[in-house]
Amino acid sequence: MELSDLSPLLLQYLITFGWALSGAISMAISLGILVKIFLWITPIDGWKEIKKGNVSMAIILAAVIIGTALVIGLTLIRYTQH
Repeated sequence: MELSDLSPLLLQYLITFGWALSGAISMAISLGILVKIFLWITPIDGWKEIKKGNVSMAIILAAVIIGTALVIGLTLIRYTQH
């Protein structure tokens, strides 16, 4: 196998890695914004409650993050399949 045979494959790997990196960064930013908005609309200070050991607040925040990630992930899977 020559280097010229590997060139298109390497290019496809780099493109895939670029899209994965772009998706990870955008997901991290959007989840960060989601957490900020969620904690802004709740009447209590969520981080303070979690630091005090309030497990129920931690579970609620984790459920919000996981639920949003599932919606975004499943939407992407649906619209990227051919």
